[in-house]
Amino acid sequence: MITKSKQTMYWTRLTHDDWSIYIAATATGLCYVGSQDKPFEELDDWAKKKFSGCDMIEDDEKLQTYAKELIEYFEGQRQSFTVPFDFHGTPFQLAVWNALCEIPFGQTQSYSDIANAINKPAAIRAVGTAIGANPVLVTVPCHRVIGKNGSLTGYRGGLDMKTKLLQLERTYAVLTGSTPNHV
Repeated sequence: MITKSKQTMYWTRLTHDDWSIYIAATATGLCYVGSQDKPFEELDDWAKKKFSGCDMIEDDEKLQTYAKELIEYFEGQRQSFTVPFDFHGTPFQLAVWNALCEIPFGQTQSYSDIANAINKPAAIRAVGTAIGANPVLVTVPCHRVIGKNGSLTGYRGGLDMKTKLLQLERTYAVLTGSTPNHV
């Protein structure tokens, strides 16, 4: 009889300045970045759906590399992430999430821009659904997607968090001489 070993997910609460988020990783990479100021239950509920039966262990040390890159981002010292990811989705979701990673720091794109980028121009609503399923906020920058008319649209972390992230990027883009658009 072949048995599959139980997967372990390590988690911590990252608190830095006025940021407070839960993050989690497997042995493969970062699998979850939570919403600003949300309780542990947000992570726990997500883990039960996506990693059913996994052992969840609080371990600040195992998450140190991921926390370091997030802190660097929050301080304006990092514009993209180099940590490995362990996210699972449909091929369509993965295409959308990869397209999000191509949006430059301090810039925004519309849902239709993302649909066009993945060669699915008619799939604007499906793109929105895939973006809403992004498990790793901030690091896969779904906050950089706005409505075609420039309006802020839904965000799993809430519009306050989205606004805060866009303002952070606008501030640091100006300081570094980047040219932000739409933010």
